[in-house]
Amino acid sequence: MPDPTPRPAGSSGLSKEIPMSAEQFRKLRDIIYQRAGITFTESKKYVLESRLCRRLQELEIDDYDQYIAFLSTGPYQGDEFNELFNKITINETSFFRNPPQLDAFEKETLAGLLAARASHKRLRVWSAACSSGEEPYTLAIQVHRTLGLRLGDWKIEILGTDISERVLEIAQGGRYTDYAMRGLPPLVQQRYFRKDGHEWVIDPAVAALVRFEELNLKDRLAIKRLGQFDVIFCRNVMIYFDDPMRKQLVSMFHEALAADGTLYIGHSETLRDLGVPFAQVGPATAFSYRKLARAGSGEAPLGAGTAPGAPTPARPGSKAA
Repeated sequence: MPDPTPRPAGSSGLSKEIPMSAEQFRKLRDIIYQRAGITFTESKKYVLESRLCRRLQELEIDDYDQYIAFLSTGPYQGDEFNELFNKITINETSFFRNPPQLDAFEKETLAGLLAARASHKRLRVWSAACSSGEEPYTLAIQVHRTLGLRLGDWKIEILGTDISERVLEIAQGGRYTDYAMRGLPPLVQQRYFRKDGHEWVIDPAVAALVRFEELNLKDRLAIKRLGQFDVIFCRNVMIYFDDPMRKQLVSMFHEALAADGTLYIGHSETLRDLGVPFAQVGPATAFSYRKLARAGSGEAPLGAGTAPGAPTPARPGSKAA
């Protein structure tokens, strides 16, 4: 059985390319789709091959059939799928990524929700596929500075989830390199981070608003157990999925959102033609969608019973998804 501990490059003596047959590609593609919903088309075979070749060398495996067996059976299969997932996805993230979208969240969605929830003072935000934590901590900073002295009166929960244990360990540590801090406004960096050696540590008051949990976005039951959220961020994730998986995911988000909840997606993504009732709201740069009631669901009309200042129903001309 292969040792799952990675070795330094070249320590195994393997440096050649390891060819992947069409049948091996199909088997790996099916495993990845079944477990994570990520799609690799035939044209992307070279991508999968190039990203996994180094992993096989680390494991001292010289054939993809051996790797498929290792991935499918034995005590290390769960750990190895995490390694596989880390190889095939790009954990590209940063603090305050896409400022126009975050401005819309803070000035429109968040402001409206704080007014609408003023009676019970509870707010839940979900950062799905949060990677190493920059996104949920960004949202926590925005909530912290918006509420200010009122923060203690509110019960705030910002949940960050990801399928990768490795990136969640970084997120939970709340420690970041100079490179991770790139693009962060200097005043925000000074206010909400403390330098510790070569790293920057998130302010404990901000960290207290965030918790992290391992979650596979294909797991409907696990998502249902999370409860309802006022806002969901899922940016640059659906680009990995095919249409059936995108529809399944967006349907789960619809179920997980409160009646006046808002979904934020990536700038290259769309909800169009998925058949899930959302309406695009806010500026075009926000990529934000308001939940609409499903026909015949018996849900209260959007905005019913909300306090003044709550998010308003879709305006005439809003784009239905």
